[in-house]
Amino acid sequence: MARRTEWPDDSPDSSRAEKELSSQDPAEQARGICLRLLTGMPRTRKQLADALRKRGIPDEVADEVLSRFEDVGLIDDAAFAGAWVESRHHGRGLARRALARELRTKGVDSALIDEAVAQLDPEQEEATARELVQRKLRSTRGLDRDRRLRRLAGMLARKGYPEGLALRVVRRALEEEGEDTEDLDVEGF
Repeated sequence: MARRTEWPDDSPDSSRAEKELSSQDPAEQARGICLRLLTGMPRTRKQLADALRKRGIPDEVADEVLSRFEDVGLIDDAAFAGAWVESRHHGRGLARRALARELRTKGVDSALIDEAVAQLDPEQEEATARELVQRKLRSTRGLDRDRRLRRLAGMLARKGYPEGLALRVVRRALEEEGEDTEDLDVEGF
């Protein structure tokens, strides 16, 4: 197998296409970089701006290119946020709080985040929490009741569910299994 010779300025993620683009003007470079990044998956304006900055594209050129991409619909943070909420809630069972945190890290505007997480109504969020608890419940059998409560409620907390909802869902699941939950120790949550 032939080894590729790396030059001092080569980075592991550099590609032939990027090297070809380096001879072009910055706007052409920015368009090419954005199109390649958007080919794999949707991205937010901030993610693309960060990628352009990392590759040395001047901020004013990046802003111009990104604005044009928004105008033609290639960048749509609202659609990105809506699809993210839908996908991560159904795929991973994440609650509104966790979804909002993820979208903030991706650079989505707060108003768009609020709009996207508003798609999830409280009943849908509670139903998802019940499904998550039902899946995990079997693996906690054999443990004492308080430890089961902590594990199940902790799992929901890590996924962004509010404490009250998590405890209510876990208590109901334990009661359905015949556990006595009247004197549960919920201190420490």
